Amino acid sequence: MSYLEVPVVSLKQFTEGSEADKKAFVDTLGKAYEEIGFVSVTDHGIDEDLIDRLYHNVKDFFRLPSDVKSKYEIEGLAGQRGYTSFGKESAKGSDVPDLKEFWQQGQYLEDGAAVNDDYPDNVVVDEITEFNEVLYKAYRQFEKAGGALLQAIATYLKLDKNYFTDKISFGNSILRCIHYPPITNEPKSAVRAEQHEDINLITLLVGASAEGLQLLTKQNEWMPINAGPGQIVVNVGDMLQRLTNNKLRSTTHRVVNPPREMWDTSRFSIPFFLHPRGEMKLDCLEDCVTAENPLNYEPITAGGYLRERLIEIGLLKPEEEA
Repeated sequence: MSYLEVPVVSLKQFTEGSEADKKAFVDTLGKAYEEIGFVSVTDHGIDEDLIDRLYHNVKDFFRLPSDVKSKYEIEGLAGQRGYTSFGKESAKGSDVPDLKEFWQQGQYLEDGAAVNDDYPDNVVVDEITEFNEVLYKAYRQFEKAGGALLQAIATYLKLDKNYFTDKISFGNSILRCIHYPPITNEPKSAVRAEQHEDINLITLLVGASAEGLQLLTKQNEWMPINAGPGQIVVNVGDMLQRLTNNKLRSTTHRVVNPPREMWDTSRFSIPFFLHPRGEMKLDCLEDCVTAENPLNYEPITAGGYLRERLIEIGLLKPEEEA
């Protein structure tokens, strides 16, 4: 099987390299995000042992009996914290639910941090001793790596290097742990996760347990993408595409089913959706609006846009919008 080649960059080149190294990193990253929307990142600072422990604990959670998992599905949270059972979420524009169940861990407000957003408390799992501790440590390491990548993106956009720093500090980021169970019946849809684009600024995906991720190229062809050992896949989300007036690409992607002979296997995936605070304005950057690329979007806040999208994917009912 041939895979789509995406650029591989070392984050250390930006965080610890010379000025020439940093410029080369920024140029490679920016060009990839304009043309493909995805890169693979090495030397990202997310501890390999922690990643292993994260997947171990996540698998243990999804092995729990359905009645145990269901007690962590909290009504009224729109899936933003805790457990969401199988078949609850569908992609924007699709009326067929994705073939998955998932857990979401959100922001931790520490040291008296205050934000305008009303963040729900994270849900604590009683049955697995280190589950919440491991998710917390992973969340913080994802935040740090994502923050460094956004510094590089800001530099590429000719903004202040720290343009995003205060906007993502205690932002509304989500660590999502996904289980695609074995397929037991002919699915209504051909894929485990229908084609979609991510809502947030950038997504960091580490160590999916099986193949299946595909992205849609500019030639309108589906191509598989697979990160090598020690790499994380990082892609542009709709908020960043909107902010840059489509300069940076939020590429359509999906998760396809395995071959029929492997339908009895599970797939696990843990993306980190890096969101800003809800009050961040997503108004298109002035330098990204030109005669060749006129204004494509009306002003909106990140919080307002998130609510729109949660309704579109079925996690939030219109009457719950506030």
